[in-house]
Amino acid sequence: MPIVKKAPAASRDQDERELQRDCASLVLQLADGDPTTRRWAAKDLVGCPDVSAALIGRLRQERDPSVREIILTALTQRADAQAVAALVECLRSEDVSLRNEAIEAMKTLPDEVAPIMGGLLGDADPDVRIFAVNVLESLRHELVEQWLKEVIERDPHVNVCATAVDLLGEVGTSYSREALEKLKERFPDEPYIRFAADIALKRICSN
Repeated sequence: MPIVKKAPAASRDQDERELQRDCASLVLQLADGDPTTRRWAAKDLVGCPDVSAALIGRLRQERDPSVREIILTALTQRADAQAVAALVECLRSEDVSLRNEAIEAMKTLPDEVAPIMGGLLGDADPDVRIFAVNVLESLRHELVEQWLKEVIERDPHVNVCATAVDLLGEVGTSYSREALEKLKERFPDEPYIRFAADIALKRICSN
């Protein structure tokens, strides 16, 4: 008797993709109990108009790391004002993982982040200012050194300045030399500031 082979069962992902793919249905699927459905919905919503608000709403309550990653990717691909504002909001989250994910996402959006960087570096919360400096670490923008120089010239919080001077040790040029010297004068009782500033100055002089 011949053996009849059964057709392989469709993968779960394929099954999920067979759900309704219109934009309204995709928004509803963001709240589905199955994380696979939510992942595909977030991925496919990128091409839909006016869905940043829906993605942001889901991001605020999403606890599955894989779904959250897709939502953040979708927001960076959309890169509209709402999406960027949502990433900034994540910097204020108590969820360390979400904050770090938002920082990494913002690093990929130099043109979108640049107009708001001044506000972030002047935020009332020193933690937000530190996170903003962290964004600058890999932000490919011509004003990165200028922003860092302004931080070490003006910011009153030693930890913010310490974060900025560490990065200046990697990207600084002679443009920042005077500011680095004055930074040591601003915080004369902070050994780490002197140490980091001296390293940055040494690197600048050797180039």
